[in-house]
Parts: sequence; structure tokens; C-alpha cells
Amino acid sequence: MANLQDYKPLYSITVDDIQALGISSITAAQLHRKLTEVVATYGNDAIKTWQHISQHILTPDLPFPFHQLMYYGSYFHYGPDPPAWLPDTEAAKLTNIGKLLERRGKELLGSSYKDPISSFSDFQEFSVSNLEDYWKIVFEEMNISFSVSPECILRETPLHPGGQWLPGARLNPAKNCLRLNAKRSLSDIVVITRDEGDDEAPVTRLTLEELRSAVWRVAYSIDTLALEKGSAIAIDMPMDVNSVVIYLAIVIAGYMVVSIADSLAPTEISTRLMISKAKAVFTQDFISRGGKKLPLYSKVIDAQSPMAIVIPCRSSSLSMKLRDGDISWHEFLERIDKSNREVEYIGVELPVEALTNILFSSGTTGEPKAIPWTATTPLRAAADGWSHLNIGKGDVVAWPTNLGWMLGPLLIYCTLLNGATMALYNGSPLGSGFAKFVQDAKVTMLGVVPSIVRTWKSTNCTAGHDWSSIRHFASTGEASGVDESLWLMGRAHYKPVIEICGGTEIGGGFIAGSLLQPQSLSAFSTVAMGCSLFILGEDGSPRPFDFPGVGELALGPLLFEASNTLLNADHYGVYFKGMPVWNGKVLRRHGDVFERTSRGYYRAHGRADDTMNLGGVKVSSVEIEKVCNAVDGSILETAAVGVPPPGGGSDKLVIAVVFKDSEKSKHSTNLLKVSFNSALQKKLNPLFKVSHIVALPSLPRTATNKIMRRVLRQQFSQIGSKL
Repeated sequence: MANLQDYKPLYSITVDDIQALGISSITAAQLHRKLTEVVATYGNDAIKTWQHISQHILTPDLPFPFHQLMYYGSYFHYGPDPPAWLPDTEAAKLTNIGKLLERRGKELLGSSYKDPISSFSDFQEFSVSNLEDYWKIVFEEMNISFSVSPECILRETPLHPGGQWLPGARLNPAKNCLRLNAKRSLSDIVVITRDEGDDEAPVTRLTLEELRSAVWRVAYSIDTLALEKGSAIAIDMPMDVNSVVIYLAIVIAGYMVVSIADSLAPTEISTRLMISKAKAVFTQDFISRGGKKLPLYSKVIDAQSPMAIVIPCRSSSLSMKLRDGDISWHEFLERIDKSNREVEYIGVELPVEALTNILFSSGTTGEPKAIPWTATTPLRAAADGWSHLNIGKGDVVAWPTNLGWMLGPLLIYCTLLNGATMALYNGSPLGSGFAKFVQDAKVTMLGVVPSIVRTWKSTNCTAGHDWSSIRHFASTGEASGVDESLWLMGRAHYKPVIEICGGTEIGGGFIAGSLLQPQSLSAFSTVAMGCSLFILGEDGSPRPFDFPGVGELALGPLLFEASNTLLNADHYGVYFKGMPVWNGKVLRRHGDVFERTSRGYYRAHGRADDTMNLGGVKVSSVEIEKVCNAVDGSILETAAVGVPPPGGGSDKLVIAVVFKDSEKSKHSTNLLKVSFNSALQKKLNPLFKVSHIVALPSLPRTATNKIMRRVLRQQFSQIGSKL
């Protein structure tokens, strides 16, 4: 975040101040004249002043320092949490929640109901205190079809701290993605795509009819593999049309997807294949990025995978010899009779507890937690899209991601279950090609992770592209920075950024923003719908709900489709053991530290445990230390900590090093940093980067000899301002 002392109130800004930002003298004079009129009109009303400036003066082509000058000048005397965006009364009535409340507000909330904006907080409270009513309404709004209706929405039982949801019900979430209803026809566009390098070509559009046909054909072909229903089938490939089709086909046919990120090293791929007991894997021969061909199939082979179905990268045939037992994509699709290729695949109707997807999240032990999604977890993901992200028919949603992370499946279900269109760019999202795709696909909701926004901002690769079709942004994966969020809003004429934070194990968010509330930069305005949230005090007990302060976050246990099992860890021990009791119920551990501000917003302060967030990827200190300890024989031990920068954003990785010979610490650590980066990027993730190395004589430890990383994080916090 910029230093407020570097700015001045709007009434003190001169033409010279504006011109000093690289703006011509004529334009600077025009802008100053408009600014003088705004100050005269609104006086000390900072909110109305900024609202007018952001909507009527600022444009994407003006230098960003001028945007900063206006924002910080407007709110110079305001204090914390100034609103960067405010909801419009009439527009709020057209949101998904707004339309529902206009129809049923008085029925649900009683005589206290006023309008969607004024009564939003009351509706959030209703969603928690009336869980069964709320979720029944959401399923109706999203047109969810159960082949067997649930006995009830929620059954509370001592054996399940999180309750039993939709007991007795059967459905298939992938089949729901493809079904027709009153709001969707076969000719509706459901996917828009473009390959990197084809940036001047028209976008490719896929109708619902075409998607259904492709999914059915792959589902029939999977059945020819003679795997037992419910078997695990991995996907290790970029998120493109093929991988989306494969994902839906696996689920509709009654199998279980194993999500593996295409950036992982062979050892990490192998770990996930073994934990999930995958029987087959879909992959590509190569990944095409920036004109380069990056090997993928060879990594799958090095991981000693089971049978692989190999898809050629942007060509009709493979250019390599396959391992014995592996199958080419062409051969795989030809395994079914031509007469069956257009016949509807009757999806397997699954009990709600059936597993449909295994995703992985780094734990503090070094081994990734295997988190299963059931047949109804997709409903939770889609519900966040309906309520907080306001996704519906007519929307085009782009969100650069991968099926190896929670956001990939969430994007599929958020769009298709809500009748929207998914926009997939098959290439790097970091350049002007993606920015042009957003323009050409007429994206209405653009999802980001903050590290991508920082790259866009530093390279200015969005310049010259029209993002006016965007209605709002969504941001998740890591803490965002204030100036990055301000810059992003400015690319689309100050449309809001909806922050959302959640977890793989809960299938969605626990805290978010809303189009029915004012949004402050890099902050969350509300607890997620259907969720109760607690900030714990120093004594471990929940703070009063409206009490400002910082503490570890806990969740109410009755959270729809939050996990109730882990494949390779003690679920109760991870999420409930040792947690405080509130109103007779054990709270659920999440592990993040959050602040509730004096104005009622929430801000993230990183992880409470030893897991850090590097560029949107959660990773444990143990995993990093294991790699770093083996880099150089002179190292005795290391400790890895994530240090949040002062202005917000992704953690910076700092490594504390204890050398076997204390004299070694006197030498330069630059070469060691290079070695650490090389090892981490090769063995864990190519995005990981060490920002600083600190040589110490010893590491702080507890009485039981555990490294006190929190102490190191506090000691290194001053480094964050220099990184």
C-alpha cells in the first residue's frame, strides 16, 4: 500500500502535481478543472467525492499514479477501510440475492425487510440460523435436480460434528451441469476458448449440445477401460476444453477424479497417484507456453503412473512413442462403436456420500492432505458463485487456474450449474494475449489471484484492451495488495473486486465480499452465506461478534459440505481436536489469522500454523526445509517462514540457515539463494522463490525441541518492507 504521507488532500493538488505524473499540460489543466468542480460540489464528503471521480474522471489510459493521487487524496482524512466501490440501489435488485429478496424478503425476514442492500446482513444471519430453509432456497434457485430427494436438508448427530447433509439423496453433479431446464437450451454457449498464439483469430464457441456430445463420448470410452465404478482416474494436464470434458465424463460415469496440477514434479505426481490409488491418468504429451514445448507425459512416466491416456498438444496426432500399455487420445475415442457416439450417456446417480474428486492441500507434516469432494460438494462451490459472485445466465466467467487446485473444479461448477459460460484461455495468463482474450470473449466476471495482477500491473500488458464488459472481479488464493486491487478496478472503469477466501476442505468460501455491500480494497465485507465465523481471543475462546481485533479464525461446524474425512490423515484431529466449544458445538479449525476492523471489514493476516502462501500456493515449511537442507553440505538446518509485505500480497519466502561451521555465515548468501531457488523450483513448484536468507547461530526451539517459526516470522517482519 502506498504511504499516505506521499499524497495530499484533493483541494491541495495543483496542475503541476498532475503534470508531474507524465500527463500533458493541456490534459492536466482539464483534469484539474474537473477536480476543482468535484471538490466544490462534494466538499468534505470523501465517499461521494471518490465515487464521482472513479466513475466520471478516471479512465484506464490515465497513468496509474494519477489514480492513486485521486484515491488517496479523496480519502486523505477518512481513516481506515475507505470504500473503493458502493452498490447502486437499482443494480442491487438485479443481483441473484437481490431478485430473491425482492420476491421473498418480507416472507423470509419479516417486517424488518427494507431492500436488498439494507437487509443483506439480516439475510446472511438468516442463512445461518435457518440453514435448512436457506439451502432449500439455493437449490431451487440453481435448479438442482435430485434423482432421489433427500430425507431432510440437515440431520444433526453426535457422530458427525458437521452434521449429515441431504441424507438419502442421489444425484450426479456432472449430469446437472449438462441438463436442460427452463433457463437453458441446447444452443446456449457454455464454453469460449482460444489457444495462445492464435490471438488474432476469432474465439471458439462451444454450445451445450456440443459439450454434452463430447462428454458422453469420453464417458462411453472410459467404460471400455473395464475399471470398477468408483475407481480413481487422474487428470494431469492444463485446464482447457479437453480437460473439462474429461473431468465431467469421469464424474458422470460414476468414477472419481484425482486432481493433479500440471506444474508438479514427478515425485509430487507419484505421491498423489499413490495416495489416491489411481487406476489411470489423462495427460498431454507437451504443454505449449510462450512458444515453448514443456514436457508433461515424460513427467507422468517418471512418476511411474498407471495406464495413461495421452492427448496431443494442439495437433491431431502424437509425435512420440508411448509407453507399453498407454493409449493415444485418438485410439481411446475410437474404442466405442460409431453408432453409440451420439447416444446420451445415462449418468450414474450417486449417493451424496460418494466421492467424485480427490484434491490435495499441503499440510504441516510435509505430506499433502488428500481431501475428497463428494457428490454434493459441487453444490457448495456453485452456491458461492450464485450468492457472492452473482454468476448466472448471460455471464462469461474467466479465471486462470488448473484442475490440480480447488479453483479448477470450482470454476466448472460455478459456471455450468448456474447457467453461465466458461472462458478458457489455453496459454499463459500473464501477457497481452490473455488480456485480448478477455476483451474478445466479452468476459463479465474475471477471477484472479493477486500474483497475476502484480504481473499485469508491472508489465502493463492490459493496455489497449477494452475490459468494459467486466461487471466485477473476484480475487482469491492469497492476500491481495491495496494498490494492486485499485489498479485492477481501474482497468474496468472501477468495477468492484469481490475478495473470497475459503478452503479445499470446505468446497468454497467462509468469508467474502458482496455486490450488496460497500467494498474496501483488499478486505472482506461479510461472512459467507450459510457460514458462521469466530475470531478467537488469546485465551482461545471466541471474541464477541462485533469486537474488533486479531486472532485465529474458527468456523461453526454446521457448514454445508465441509469435509468429514481425509484419505491420509485423522480428520477429527486436524479440524476439531482441541477447539473451543460454542453453544454446545465444537468449532472447526481453519488455521488462518484474521482481523475484524473497527468498521466491520475483515482482513487476512496469514496462516496460524507453519503453512505459508507463496504466489497463491499453500505449502508447508517442512516441505521447503526438506529441499533446502539437502542443497549444500555446509548446512546444518534451515527454517522456512513466509513474511507478509507491509502493503499486503503474497508471503515472501525467507530462509533461516544454520551452518555447520559458523564461519560460513560470514560469506555471501547470494550463491546459496540461487541454489535454493533452483532446487525448490525443480522439486516443488517453479513459482517458488526465496526472497531473503538470514544466517543464524541457532534456531529458536520449544522445550520439546520444535522450531518456533512464529518467533522467526516476528523477527523477520522488518525484512518484509525491504523485499
